[in-house]
Amino acid sequence: MAVCQPAAVTTTVWAVRSLAKSPIARRATLRRAAGLLNEFRYEQSDPDRFYGALARDTAQMVADLYLPDSLDGAVVLDVGGGPGYYADRFGDLGATYLSAEPDPAEMHAAALPHRTSVRASGVALPFADGSVDVCLSSNVAEHTADRWRMAAEMVRVTRPGGLVVISYTLWYGPFGGHEMGLTHYAGGDRAARWYARRHGHQPKNLYGTSLFRVTAAEGLRWARTATTAHLVGAFPRYLPRWMWWVLRVPALREVAATNLVLVLRASD
Repeated sequence: MAVCQPAAVTTTVWAVRSLAKSPIARRATLRRAAGLLNEFRYEQSDPDRFYGALARDTAQMVADLYLPDSLDGAVVLDVGGGPGYYADRFGDLGATYLSAEPDPAEMHAAALPHRTSVRASGVALPFADGSVDVCLSSNVAEHTADRWRMAAEMVRVTRPGGLVVISYTLWYGPFGGHEMGLTHYAGGDRAARWYARRHGHQPKNLYGTSLFRVTAAEGLRWARTATTAHLVGAFPRYLPRWMWWVLRVPALREVAATNLVLVLRASD
């Protein structure tokens, strides 16, 4: 008797395999993973260094995923893009870059003044239907209470055939608590209290206000049921290619994948 796999497992296996021979898979090396992990140490102390390194990696990731077309001439909208840290790197690849950011403090967070940011909420983007070629959200979903409404907005503003890339930190992974470290495993509220007691101020990413529990399962479920886009692939963003298999194991991926990338093509 044939044994049917659950739909979630089948879809995830397909999503991983569909990118197995892509440029992004070939670039997913242990050296790259180690380099990014080292840069994470500077997120709080030297954000320009951290986001500069992440910008280079993110722009290349999107370019790899956008194949067979070049990013030359493409309009890229970065939802939650802060002051436009990624602007120069996407510009280097020939793209026209815009960022949408709701927080005015974040818009002015870079050493250089923002040049490409529009103050706007991700759940109500002030752009016409099908007006951009690529819509990106990098490490934003975990900071958004209504994240899948934001994801639907991202699909709406992307032209048919355009690319939607949603990358987010998994709550149950080691980086889920952000600056609170591994204490988030004791609960988000408790971790925030411990952080405030130790540092004398609240964490920047306050659980329940600007940091939320988000899982790989809910992202994959949303992607599978999106009505105006189809899932092209999914992969653990910061892991080397030979570790992508963790995404096939439902419980393990929530911890080991650390950051999930959902790649979708917008449809008519």
